[in-house]
Amino acid sequence: MKKLVLLTLIITNALLLQAQSKRVLVFTKTARYHHESIPDGVKAIQKIAAEDKFTVDVTTDSTVFNENNLKRYAAVIFLNTSGNVLDTVQKTDFQRYIEAGGGYMGIHCASSTEKSWTWYGHLVGAVFTDHPEPQNGTIDVVDHQNPSTAHLPIRWAWKDEWYNFRDIQSDLHVLFKADETSYKGGKNGANHPLAWYHEYDGGRAFYTALGHFPEAYVDPLFVKHIREGIKYATGNNAKLDYSKAKVARFKN
Repeated sequence: MKKLVLLTLIITNALLLQAQSKRVLVFTKTARYHHESIPDGVKAIQKIAAEDKFTVDVTTDSTVFNENNLKRYAAVIFLNTSGNVLDTVQKTDFQRYIEAGGGYMGIHCASSTEKSWTWYGHLVGAVFTDHPEPQNGTIDVVDHQNPSTAHLPIRWAWKDEWYNFRDIQSDLHVLFKADETSYKGGKNGANHPLAWYHEYDGGRAFYTALGHFPEAYVDPLFVKHIREGIKYATGNNAKLDYSKAKVARFKN
């Protein structure tokens, strides 16, 4: 009996240590449009991290996208990044990170980042094309079983920039869609995903198109959506396996 109790304590402590050692990188570099809501998004993620007991590092410095540094993270979150933010060497090390089992989460303008980099577009799951003026509209929640959407109403009234997309990948597990009849300027028709997740190239990716306005990041429904998205992206916080990485690193 004592041995069983001891074993239980050892396993529990190991799980707690793993949870406490979970680390997430929030990347906020912008090379084009700069969202004023970025600080609000950072605060929301930091609050989630404090409550869920993991560590967050926040940066606009793309030099952190090197293999030795990326190994520290269970997931990388592109929070309203825009434009071309990584050089060729950094892109390669980020791709290797995903191939090794890393996690990715994209929020809003992350789909308008590195738009000519095909691999990144496939990782995100779609590429931003344009959007109408911000306005009120309705979101149709199509998966009410997922933790990131189970708390949402089936028809969710929301105000945002309603992103249109190209190159929507066929393997996406779509969580909710835009009802284009509820606003003006939609271009994807009846199949207009706004949030999804999928496994890609050895890693995990979760994306939500919402998050233009600062007030989104204090909305409890959206914050819960982000919280659960981070959980998916970080997975079980397993150690990365770089033996599975396929692309070769650049040599100095």
